[in-house]
Amino acid sequence: MEALELALLAARAAEDRKARDVLVMEMRELTPVTDYFVLASGQTPIQVRAISDHVEEEASRRGVRLLHREGYERGRWVLLDYGDVVVHLFCEEERRFYALERLWGDAPVVYAAGSPALVVKGGE
Repeated sequence: MEALELALLAARAAEDRKARDVLVMEMRELTPVTDYFVLASGQTPIQVRAISDHVEEEASRRGVRLLHREGYERGRWVLLDYGDVVVHLFCEEERRFYALERLWGDAPVVYAAGSPALVVKGGE
């Protein structure tokens, strides 16, 4: 599965579980670590874990292997590492605090859903 296809699959899976402010950012030109970030927010740790579970299930059904998962137990910021795609699932407070959209503000946004005000392009 191509990296962009996987990123969009993860974004749709997050939306299936009512994630908010789903965003896919292309990271290729900014870091050698991954090609895409998928960011999404849940309202509670339980919802964040449910989003994580669904993303993992959908990727697994397509034959994509999860390399590493972090933060699942607390459910405040869950990171799913698929190599070319890294999925960040946050509770809303953690997402505002860590502000990955600002930190990586030069990354092109290839998909955005939810609040358009959340999308920060070109470091603005």
